[in-house]
Amino acid sequence: MFDRASTFGEALDNPDARAILERYLPGIAASPMATQFRGGRLGQLLALVPALEDVEERQRFFAALADIGEGSARAPYAPAIEPDPGFEDDSVPAGSAEVTLPGAVALWEPLEIRLAGPSHGNPFVDVELDAVFTREGEEVRVGGFYDGDGAYVIRALADREGTWSFRTRSTARSLDGIAGEVEVVAALDGRHGPVRVDGFHFRHADGTRHRPVGTTAYAWTHQPGALQEETLRTLAESPFAKLRMCVFPKSYLYNANEPADFPFVGSLADGFDLTRFDPAHFRRLEERIRQLGDLGLEADLILFHAYDRWGFADLGPAVDERYLRYVVRRLAGFANVWWSMANEYDLLWSKDLDDWERLAAVVAAEDAFGHLNSIHNCRPVYDYDKPWITHVSIQRVDVYRTAENTDQWREQWGKPVVIDECAYEGDIDQGWGNITGEEMTRRFWEGAVRGGYVGHGETYYPPALDGAGSFGDDDEVLWWSKGGALHGSSPERIAFLERLQAESPTGVWDPLPSDWDVPWGGVAGAVKVGYFGFNRPRFRNLILDEGAWRVEVVDTWNMTVEEVPGEQRGQVRVELPGRQFMAVRLTRLGD
Repeated sequence: MFDRASTFGEALDNPDARAILERYLPGIAASPMATQFRGGRLGQLLALVPALEDVEERQRFFAALADIGEGSARAPYAPAIEPDPGFEDDSVPAGSAEVTLPGAVALWEPLEIRLAGPSHGNPFVDVELDAVFTREGEEVRVGGFYDGDGAYVIRALADREGTWSFRTRSTARSLDGIAGEVEVVAALDGRHGPVRVDGFHFRHADGTRHRPVGTTAYAWTHQPGALQEETLRTLAESPFAKLRMCVFPKSYLYNANEPADFPFVGSLADGFDLTRFDPAHFRRLEERIRQLGDLGLEADLILFHAYDRWGFADLGPAVDERYLRYVVRRLAGFANVWWSMANEYDLLWSKDLDDWERLAAVVAAEDAFGHLNSIHNCRPVYDYDKPWITHVSIQRVDVYRTAENTDQWREQWGKPVVIDECAYEGDIDQGWGNITGEEMTRRFWEGAVRGGYVGHGETYYPPALDGAGSFGDDDEVLWWSKGGALHGSSPERIAFLERLQAESPTGVWDPLPSDWDVPWGGVAGAVKVGYFGFNRPRFRNLILDEGAWRVEVVDTWNMTVEEVPGEQRGQVRVELPGRQFMAVRLTRLGD
């Protein structure tokens, strides 16, 4: 029997299944390139067939395959496990667990209630625990989690100053009905709270402007400790304010090393116990998230992805939901967390659109503090109109042209646009990983003047680095996945762009009426920035809006700003150097 989990090669080798493939996937099944897809799951190949973006057409495709083939169907997914109502009998006094309360908690920091409770059986699934907090007369429910060795934690995000009172609820008698109070005091210096959507842009909860100048290091927390520390040192010197990273490890090109531990207890060799999480693994992840926060970076956590050899991409609905509840309960107390439901959702062959909507609802139910949430595509774009999606997280849609769509996407979805993957600066053999630093910088500028944000990534192959960086025994440390050191030329140019945006009256740029050949962005009536990209004019005649203006020529590659002498009014001819990657900035002067 054939289904989403079947490989293309298995179906291709069956004459009846092959006939169905040739009907629904003709461009693949009848292609000379069919052999390269033999190991791919049928559920993954849907992303390559535009006709199968239609839900009903997909259903017909899999219904046709369901009766083909020999043997029995796959073993069913693991069922949901309900908490054990008899986990502790009546001899255990209610609310008898020892509780540890924090002292005063600073605003925007994790507020933790720690309980010493029972450890018999399997508390990960046998025990349900939460607390209802009351602050300023408003109640908020926060789920708890088991942290191993009889320790239970309820972790809230201290998002308001004042007295927080709480009462626990649990299926374990000793954990049920415990009450107390915690004081939340003023924020620490430099702490601004979680990032919220502000129109087409972002602000921290205290009103501080946030520009998500991001980069990607998918599997950096699954690497040896020394490499993780190098990554943090690199980030400390970088312009980046957001890091895309996976909860699950990654198996893909240049990602063959086996992590030391996993979210679930177990290993690839011995298998995984999907009813037990590894608290030590999560404590290390939490420490990295804290360290990113100390550096001023948001941790954009990718909850699911398809690049997997351990079975995490196909856990089944019940285990998916159990995993999400555990992750969100552990991490929603950190101010610098964003959720990304998936990297390339359409390649996760075991899930369809209804699954993503169901899983997003689980995250929303468990995150009492409303962290940002989105989902990322490979080919078909998700419906970003969905109310749970706070911002557009999108990847390249064309080999060359992606950032140029930013203003259209803003208008289409009415939400901030973050192009989290526009390709990577590097020199590997894959087209997505060998653009130049100039091209990466150009894409950032194209997105910026159109009112959005473009993400960075780097894929330089280490042997070409002449020994730069400390790679240890692993000679395939590429920043885009494993972190380490940066070697490209775009980060300092990205920092230059970010500084120019910060200088605007609003701290951001929005799209402005543009010329047919030059996009303009900035702040209406105050600052206008025109970007010439790969064109190289020797001059530009500009018609200025009413009033006096300062005109500056910006070299986005050499990172210089040269002012045209004097106040400018009416029409002005601006001399340019006749090379690529130039811009002009116009700033209105006081009358």
